[in-house]
Amino acid sequence: MIRQKAGKAVFLILLTAVSSFLIKIVFFYHKTSVIALPPKEDIPEEILRTEIIVEARSPIDGKPLTPAEYAQLQAQLKVSPYPAQLSPKIRDTVFLLRLRKILKTLFPFINF
Repeated sequence: MIRQKAGKAVFLILLTAVSSFLIKIVFFYHKTSVIALPPKEDIPEEILRTEIIVEARSPIDGKPLTPAEYAQLQAQLKVSPYPAQLSPKIRDTVFLLRLRKILKTLFPFINF
């Protein structure tokens, strides 16, 4: 009986050692395959950040623009002759939704 228990213990120790060895080998090869340098033709991000973009696309229709046309379009989009206005009904709805949110935060047990 003691020999069987000792044999099982030795077997488990041996099995643990072999499995941990195999796991270490797998992780070693896995790490070396994951760690790789970028290709030589890949441009570093630091250089890309300092490049001046000479071609642009319109945010409206996606057509290519020159830098001057792009700057002019951005200026036009920033300054609109008609400010955005909401109808009074939508303003009231937004106000009531905000009020409901505040009340739900203060009184979560009441169903609004």
